[in-house]
Amino acid sequence: MENYNVNINGKSHTVSADPDTPILWVLRDELNLVGTKYGCGIAQCGACTIHVDGKAVRSCSMPISSIGEKEVITIEGLSENATHPLQNAWREHDVPQCGYCQAGQIMSAAALLKENKSPTDGDIDAAMHGNLCRCGTYLRIKAAIKTAAKNS
Repeated sequence: MENYNVNINGKSHTVSADPDTPILWVLRDELNLVGTKYGCGIAQCGACTIHVDGKAVRSCSMPISSIGEKEVITIEGLSENATHPLQNAWREHDVPQCGYCQAGQIMSAAALLKENKSPTDGDIDAAMHGNLCRCGTYLRIKAAIKTAAKNS
């Protein structure tokens, strides 16, 4: 076990973990930030998506030892009161069904909109590729991203 100083959602935390522990488990088990979900464990489903220095990454395959001084944002840090334009659009378009993948979907979409304020359908498809939704709400997800882009 080693100690790591990490910046999560704008707050500094010291955590003790093995160097190869995925940041997902540090977030959930050490910091009680449970919005980031475990899905597949091999970075293929997107449920565990967070932002590291503004980029969408899969937290299930990123070891705590690779974080260093980088800024980590989870779904809990996207907005203090769940009023980020994407969160509002998600509600407006009634996107979630089971809801399990939604934090990862929103975090991937937020990274897209940070880089591209007016994404095309192709841009959305490319950015969201690999974020799986077993309920199949992809059309509503795309519509919510378009609405959030207009309202950002």
